[in-house]
Amino acid sequence: MDAFYASVEQRDHPEYRGKPVVVGGSPQGRGVVAAASYESRKYGIHSAMPAVQAVKRCPHAIFVKPRFDVYKEVSYQIREIFFEFTDLVEPLSLDEAYLDVTENFKDNPSATLIAKEIKEQIFDTTGLVASAGVSFNKFLAKIASDLDKPDGLSIIHPKKAELFIEQLPIGKFYGVGKATLRKMESLGIRTGADLKQWDEVDLVKKFGKSGHHYYRIARAIDNRAVKSHRTRKSIGKERTFSEDVSDLEWITQFLKDLSEKISNSMVKLEAAGKTVTLKVRYKNFDTVTRSYSHPQFINKAEDISETAIRLLDETDAGVREVRLLGISISSLNLHEGGSFGEQLELPFRKALS
Repeated sequence: MDAFYASVEQRDHPEYRGKPVVVGGSPQGRGVVAAASYESRKYGIHSAMPAVQAVKRCPHAIFVKPRFDVYKEVSYQIREIFFEFTDLVEPLSLDEAYLDVTENFKDNPSATLIAKEIKEQIFDTTGLVASAGVSFNKFLAKIASDLDKPDGLSIIHPKKAELFIEQLPIGKFYGVGKATLRKMESLGIRTGADLKQWDEVDLVKKFGKSGHHYYRIARAIDNRAVKSHRTRKSIGKERTFSEDVSDLEWITQFLKDLSEKISNSMVKLEAAGKTVTLKVRYKNFDTVTRSYSHPQFINKAEDISETAIRLLDETDAGVREVRLLGISISSLNLHEGGSFGEQLELPFRKALS
């Protein structure tokens, strides 16, 4: 997310928009800056800066108290969007996460298009902008996510990765802090190309175990997996339409098609569930959900669609124009109703940050 805490405050307080906002600290110079809007960053204000310095740099900055309960709620909304695409989500903080989308619930082979769709859903849901980085490992995806803020989408292609790293200033390497940066610069290491000239043994002598990591990332190598700490509670898909719809025949066919996709995802995950939930968002953004719990586990498309279409009768779809439809299955048993198979190793994975 871009300037997350400050952007939430500007969203919720229109009078703050376009103005330098500082979350944390006080105009009396007490405390520390937790976040700074892009307007305040123009004055050199950044997170972890003592408030006394922030006041000196921008006396007219607007200081606001953090509302972590609100930030956590927005973070939860954003992560739920991630889980519509993949279960492999590794949060780094409230405002950032890695996603492995090599295999995804949208059956979309393009990580770039997935990143674009996620950014759009985040904006539609929260009114906030995010930046995404796309590459074939976590290190490169993280760097890419910082290349074009705010509202950026950057890709580092496998064939261009080593050249990109060679040209990158050491200060831009994720995980290289200020102390390490000073030490590297004292050794004449100022770019990825400089770092690449060092033998692994010598890097370990200078930087300890971290030397192994520096040796690998100089060559665009990062084999760390995206580690998810979440047990999936539901499986679903939804779609926002480019034009509002009211044709019930079209809506019914759409729900059948959506049920087919959800069923395919469930079979892949060896999953079945009992509770079907239909989500309908009308033209004016009013949103309703209707649910039905089966006595047995289901994952077949016809069972899902039949339930969703029956639930549709409990909504105003057709009478009121619809802008979004979604179906989700919860009360999961991840080992019922699905086929069991062996997970195949893939040669590389696609990561987002």
